[in-house]
Amino acid sequence: MTQAAVNLPPNRLGRAMLRLQRVPGFARGWARNLVLRRAVPFTGTAGLDFVQMTPQRVEIAVANRRRVQNHIHGVHAAAMTLVAETATGMVVGLNVRDDCLPLAKALKVVFKKRAQGSLRAVAVLSDAQRTLMQQTDKGEVSVAVQVSDESGAQPIECEFIWAWIPSAPRQAQPKTL
Repeated sequence: MTQAAVNLPPNRLGRAMLRLQRVPGFARGWARNLVLRRAVPFTGTAGLDFVQMTPQRVEIAVANRRRVQNHIHGVHAAAMTLVAETATGMVVGLNVRDDCLPLAKALKVVFKKRAQGSLRAVAVLSDAQRTLMQQTDKGEVSVAVQVSDESGAQPIECEFIWAWIPSAPRQAQPKTL
């Protein structure tokens, strides 16, 4: 691990995750899910479980429940894509500077086989990718993600390209009387 990557300052999302360390261990996962599902409501609708979130690695799970099932009672293709996109987006979100906006630029999903049960997506960034996000105002990275089912198989192969650009300065709102 490079020294620069070790010393990256946390951004807004990283600081929010650090604040969750104050929550007792037995309730921390529940609190993390609550905070993130409120920030991104669709993840709550799908019932995503934010298992682990570090600047290097994000792991997210989705249970094979009725709300995310397809007509053959497996996890729907859209939910498979959602869990992978959310994992990659969160790992990018934990690393992009506060003055930049992360954007999904491209995704490619290849459905290889029928998923068995619940799914788990693990997205990782290299130290070089993390350092690049901190040192440049704009750029893009291909984020590695593996999606596995309960049998340990990988029913889909994914490629996600995430970009970041400088965020627009907030406009002052006119005061009303």
